[in-house]
Amino acid sequence: MSDPKAPQAGAVLLKHRFPARAEELRSVREVVRREALGQGCAAQCASDIVLAVDEACQNIIRHAYAGRGDGEIVLEIERAGEELLVSLRDFAPIVDPSRIQPRDLDDVRPGGIGTHLIREVMDGANFAPAPPGGGNLFRMRKRVR
Repeated sequence: MSDPKAPQAGAVLLKHRFPARAEELRSVREVVRREALGQGCAAQCASDIVLAVDEACQNIIRHAYAGRGDGEIVLEIERAGEELLVSLRDFAPIVDPSRIQPRDLDDVRPGGIGTHLIREVMDGANFAPAPPGGGNLFRMRKRVR
């Protein structure tokens, strides 16, 4: 018999709205780590998810909102079988995903490796079509291990 309290596939485990400001990211990292560990992720798996969420949020703050600090980010974590699905939504002008490419790592300079890190540590990452009401929706997935 299944546990009625166990999340069903696709059930939203966490929904967290927060201001798009760098000083908010510490608490976001803590919330994400706690949820990942609570879902059975090993420490490294949880750290990978935290890193990816942090990098994606920093990109939203710096690029989508241009550091204005008046925007909002909505984080959702869902469970789908053996994977955690992480969604980050902003309400900034729509971004053209084809313009967001990881830079060549041989090009040594500060910054610009966030998308590379996300692709390295997650099992998948992509922009979804713009949600109703505008903005951007970035989705990532990670197998629980």
